[in-house]
Amino acid sequence: MATSRSTKTSKQLTVELMWQLQRLGAPSISPDGAQAVCAVAQPSVKENKIQSAIWLLSTLGGQPRQLTQCGEKDGRPQFSPNGEWVAFVATREQNGKKDDEPQLYLIPPDGGEAQRAADVATGVVDFKWFPDSKRIAFISWVWPKLKGSKAQADQLKETKARKDTAYATEDAVYRHWDHNLPMNRVPHILILDIASGRVTDLLEGSGYELPRREPSANEFAISPNGKSICFVHDPDKAKNAAPRMALAEIELKGSSVVAVRDLVKNKDWDFAGPAYSPTGDQLAFLASHQSLKHTQPSHLALLEMQPQKATQTKKQGTAWKTISAHWDREPQAPLKWSEDGSALLCKAEDKGRQHVWRFDIATSQSTVVSEGGTVHAFDEAAGQLVTLMDRAIHPGRIHVMKVNESGQVASSDCKRIEYFNDDLLDGIALGNTEEHWFKGAEGDDVQVWLHFPPGFNKTKKYPLLHTIHGGPHTGPGDVWHWRWNYHVFAAQGYVVANVNYHGSSGFGLKFLDSITHQWGQLELQDMEACTDWLRKKTWIDKGRVFATGGSYGGYMVAWMNAHVKPGKYQAYVCHAGCYDWVGMFSDDAYGWHAQELGGWYWNDMQKVHSQSPHAYAASMKTPTLVIHGAKDYRVPDSQGLAYYNTLKAKGVDARLLWYPDENHWILKPANNVIWYHEFFDWIKRHDPALKKK
Repeated sequence: MATSRSTKTSKQLTVELMWQLQRLGAPSISPDGAQAVCAVAQPSVKENKIQSAIWLLSTLGGQPRQLTQCGEKDGRPQFSPNGEWVAFVATREQNGKKDDEPQLYLIPPDGGEAQRAADVATGVVDFKWFPDSKRIAFISWVWPKLKGSKAQADQLKETKARKDTAYATEDAVYRHWDHNLPMNRVPHILILDIASGRVTDLLEGSGYELPRREPSANEFAISPNGKSICFVHDPDKAKNAAPRMALAEIELKGSSVVAVRDLVKNKDWDFAGPAYSPTGDQLAFLASHQSLKHTQPSHLALLEMQPQKATQTKKQGTAWKTISAHWDREPQAPLKWSEDGSALLCKAEDKGRQHVWRFDIATSQSTVVSEGGTVHAFDEAAGQLVTLMDRAIHPGRIHVMKVNESGQVASSDCKRIEYFNDDLLDGIALGNTEEHWFKGAEGDDVQVWLHFPPGFNKTKKYPLLHTIHGGPHTGPGDVWHWRWNYHVFAAQGYVVANVNYHGSSGFGLKFLDSITHQWGQLELQDMEACTDWLRKKTWIDKGRVFATGGSYGGYMVAWMNAHVKPGKYQAYVCHAGCYDWVGMFSDDAYGWHAQELGGWYWNDMQKVHSQSPHAYAASMKTPTLVIHGAKDYRVPDSQGLAYYNTLKAKGVDARLLWYPDENHWILKPANNVIWYHEFFDWIKRHDPALKKK
């Protein structure tokens, strides 16, 4: 299948133009289905920052309207259930007070001035409305032993006044991606009463907390009657570097806590994404049988809710069951019930695309409701489904579609309700994006996405540029990638290949799990098979082949440098790549190393080294650009520096691009522009055709 855009002019997609495009956030639909609201981010390379505002979109065909004007980072908008308010998270200055931490703001959808809903000293991470529209449940990082908002505020003030920068902890989980977790603080669920502004910590003194890695509103659900909140928690309280989560429930009377009790807990399973049914008599959630293997997918699961007495503290019965075990795709949070309670809506990957699916509970049948590209977010109300979806040939767009009584959507009922980037993209020539398959490792069919330069002509020859995805358990394909934009690369004159090698997600558990305990083996066979297959094409110049990758893709190009005969690839680019699995133990995900590699390094160094590029450094001879950010805690920058230093010590042509203020990704506009140009310049420097000129 090919997707394309007509090449009206010779104007090409540049990184500078890409950074002028607006970036759309997840939509929230109004209760009557007539409107949707989303955050729209506007980057600026000149200012080196990204600002965002809340926009109101009509599902009936009206023009989008900017709802907020004064904030710089307005985000996460949600309609109230009665449709009278839009709540969002922002850091602003209002009534002479500047927010030190993100706060909740409210604005009527008809317009007006946004008002701070409360002053929460410890800030707001994410939130959900109660069904009565009078209260909001939100997440904040608090000191668990303190009682009351004033004590929290006083402690925060004292902490910020400290002159030292020491970070002390005894927890196994203490940093994530690019930041240390707030020292001595944990994420709790709090309630804000809109009318009074009163804030109540629901988990104060309970010993419970939300997961510490990126806590979000996906980790809790509010019952339809507003009397219960189910939430995800770590029973070991961050004492396990690879935790298995459980579910608990808060029983409420108004905004007061009656009891907090365990709901679903099993040391063999990991639970996530709770969602109450419309009647509240069932709880849906995600369940992964981790004791079988760490690569086990999440399945949809159901718990029949039983009425409990206020004095009952033990967990409800274990009468929960998985309902999607025969569906060889992995559902993702958030889960959303159909209005009649007969089905669950969710996102799931499928062979390089990501769709919205409908899983019918009675029949256990899954069907695609809204097809990708890549659907990043969705919401549904009043028989209207709104989605944020992109493809390789266009950035995110918001569509609305009617859902019939059987839960299906007719393609003719799908319409786009915004055109934010159309003027900028008008006249930009993009080549085709095509899905292909070839025979890879173990004789399996392996998918590759090819992105062609504008004006591609099969009678000519083009250089081949591999962009190897990270993960390894991801499966991108038909997606607009801001940091590794396939068509920005293709516009430079390359045929760009993105292989979903063994280990990629969206192709079933067997394919995903096939690389476990033997990293580098099958993936390399896939990469080599794809390169050989493409080099036979008359339109590929087999003497101009390059391989690039980030994170696990960076690992792969380092692995290829050690295992592929020099000269087959003219140069590599290794962005945030894993290089030494022993040194990688300083990362924020060290708890999963033994599960992926097959052993801890102190118990089986031979096994670990057999999968580590650094152990084969003697063979590395191909020129490499190494890129890394100092704030990368997923793949610490010592990995990139060690790889670069090794290449220099060996006399291999190498260049280092290092950012003191970036993380696993290069996110700041000016930094990202430099990233692309360094990337292009390195490839061109080692392109034999350009050397001859």
